[in-house]
Amino acid sequence: MDDRATVNHESMLEEVLEGLQQQQKELPSKLFYDEKGSELFEQITYLDEYYLTRTERSILQENIVEIGEQVGPKSLLIELGSGSSSKTRLLFEKLSSVAAYVPVDISEEYLLKVVNNLRMEYPRISIIPVFADYTSEFDLPNLGDSYQKQLVFFPGSTIGNFRPAEARSFFATVCSVTDADSAMLIGVDLKKDKTIIEKAYNDEQGITAAFNKNILVRLNRELGTDFDIDAFKHDAFYNEECGRVEMHLVSQQEQTVTIAGEQIYFKEGESIHTENSYKYSLRDFEELVSQWYSVEQVWTDNNNYFSIQYLERK
Repeated sequence: MDDRATVNHESMLEEVLEGLQQQQKELPSKLFYDEKGSELFEQITYLDEYYLTRTERSILQENIVEIGEQVGPKSLLIELGSGSSSKTRLLFEKLSSVAAYVPVDISEEYLLKVVNNLRMEYPRISIIPVFADYTSEFDLPNLGDSYQKQLVFFPGSTIGNFRPAEARSFFATVCSVTDADSAMLIGVDLKKDKTIIEKAYNDEQGITAAFNKNILVRLNRELGTDFDIDAFKHDAFYNEECGRVEMHLVSQQEQTVTIAGEQIYFKEGESIHTENSYKYSLRDFEELVSQWYSVEQVWTDNNNYFSIQYLERK
């Protein structure tokens, strides 16, 4: 969870129709993050079952001095899919003289609220929000020589939302818009016991289910579709062969949905694949990034559930 990108109406309609006309129906996970979806995801990060956020935060807190030494002074901090920027506050407080902060996020309204709060909390840091699709090339603000190094911050194991080929494309894109000597601080969820993983995506309160279904709520509102929200059920499971959690919305009955005049038929039990969340071994991830980055440092928790990795451009 936590993949974010800008979606306009025309491209959104095209992607939705293309995805729902596949044999395995699918929707792009970036559609999760309207304002409501962003709020629901923020709630997910505080759930007992969702180990990812608290584990990543504890790794940051315990190793922030060493992380700061790796990053160095006067960094331009670029966060992709910034959300509430809660982990970024740790970097603000512990890194040596952050030159400026550029949060990049899908939800303009949500991001502006966060930025306004950050500017009040950290008035000495220049904060320049960018509303862009970070899976495609986008423009960073020109800050001249006001910083020493660009640091791309990509926490939350958002990289797991990409299929491996998409992840490689993502790293290539990031390298195309950042400086040749830029670095990346990235959160990567690690392979572990299946039971622990599946609980994180099937919380007892049903917030993840609401988050998953919100994608249909959004389509009804923005594209005028007629999904019966209650006729779909949240399903998330760990696909061990592929090394990923899959989230689906399963049709509970035969039904037809209308999208821009097109009829999309669902059999009972047929699903829409809404998200992947890949889990990596340390060796697998190093191989994934090897064309663009070298892994300079890895920090993990005591259980080896999660990792924060510092990468430098090759």
